[in-house]
Amino acid sequence: MKNVFRTVMFAASLFAAGQTHAQTHQDSTLGHKINKTAKKVGNATATTAKKVGNTTAATAKKVANKTSELAAKGDAAVIDQKMDGKVAPNGETVYINNKAQYYYVNKKGHRVYLKKSQLIDKP
Repeated sequence: MKNVFRTVMFAASLFAAGQTHAQTHQDSTLGHKINKTAKKVGNATATTAKKVGNTTAATAKKVANKTSELAAKGDAAVIDQKMDGKVAPNGETVYINNKAQYYYVNKKGHRVYLKKSQLIDKP
C-alpha cells in the first residue's frame, strides 16, 4: 500500500513539475511534448488511484464479512445451543434457537436455517 502511495505521489509531482515547466517555455514543440507527457502521467495517476480504490474496497468488504461472521457465531454460541453430533451440509457448526430451529452461520455472518433432514452426522 505504501509503494502504491509513493508511486501516486511521484506521478503527481512529475505532473506538477511538467505543468510548471510547460508554462515557463514559449517553444511550441517543447510545450506540446511536455503537455503530452503530462497527460500520460495524469492518466497513469488516475489509473493507479482507481486500482488502489478498488483494492481498498475489496479488502474492506472481506474484513466486514469476517467481522460479521465472527460476531454472529459468538452471538449464537452464547444465546443458542450448539448441536452435538450433527453438522450442516458444508461441515459448519449447527445451532438450535429457542424456537427449535436449526441453523448455521455462513461466511457473511447470515443465519442459514435448515430442516432436520438436511443435518449430517458429524464425522
